Amino acid sequence: MTWDTSVARIPADVEQADKILGSFSARQLAILGGTGLLLYSAYMAVGEQVSLIVCAVVALPIAVVGILLAIGQHDGVSLDRYLLAAVRHQQSPKHLVSMPEDIPMPPTWIAATAGPQPAPLKLPARGVAGDGLIDLGPDGVAAVAEVSTVSFALRTPDEQDALVAVFGRWLNSLSGPAQILVRAERVDLSDTIGALEDNARRLPHPALAGAALEHSAFLADLSACHDLLRRQVLLIIREPVVGTNGRDAAAARALRRLDEASRVLGACGLTARLLDARAVGGLLASCFDPSAPALPEEEIALPGEVITRGEPW
Repeated sequence: MTWDTSVARIPADVEQADKILGSFSARQLAILGGTGLLLYSAYMAVGEQVSLIVCAVVALPIAVVGILLAIGQHDGVSLDRYLLAAVRHQQSPKHLVSMPEDIPMPPTWIAATAGPQPAPLKLPARGVAGDGLIDLGPDGVAAVAEVSTVSFALRTPDEQDALVAVFGRWLNSLSGPAQILVRAERVDLSDTIGALEDNARRLPHPALAGAALEHSAFLADLSACHDLLRRQVLLIIREPVVGTNGRDAAAARALRRLDEASRVLGACGLTARLLDARAVGGLLASCFDPSAPALPEEEIALPGEVITRGEPW
């Protein structure tokens, strides 16, 4: 048996389109070819009745637009896709409400200027079940786990090779969609500072109390002068729903795959903790406002819970 040892270049941008002819992709060739075919068809239709100079004047802006659409980019997005997204955004409703059904019309007795009709807000997540799994509707269910981290740079070369081998073993064992999400969220030190100040008064020695108060003052100054962030690594396992009773089977498969990932990644010193319903609800809520501090889990109501006031009426 002979092995093919030819070298293939892989671009750093793995989402880069394949080059079909020269430096042009199939999409670019389609735009350029469509523009050329349009101009040629128009010339063949009216070329005998219109002078060549007039045809050139009319065809030049169309050709320039076609070339710009083919090779132009805006913030890394091709110009044709950017313009298509702009048109789609312009035509889409701007007032969205979280209602699964159609929005009813306002009553006729309201004397108000008629405005744009709100539309339902369609989110990929339909809800969070009691076991912490996210209901994705026709896309299945998703299980979310928070994964710890290891210091790769402080390991020896042999330890680094072992970590990469274990991680590669987990990647090769994947039997369905999986996502590794690294997100940053704000850190609120107000509770920690308050606890330090309260405990400092009960310390047995004045030097310990002074050190605790100095540390609380340092944390307060640090929180006031800097935007404190912490990184959170999440592992999301998704399983499709198949059949009438497919939701329970998909949930079982997702939990089983997450347990297998936890066992394999445990060889790297990583621990995966499955998020419960409150933690997943807080995670989804924080995604709507990433700049705000995360909500405490005890302040997040589970599906079906009755929300009451914290003080008597």
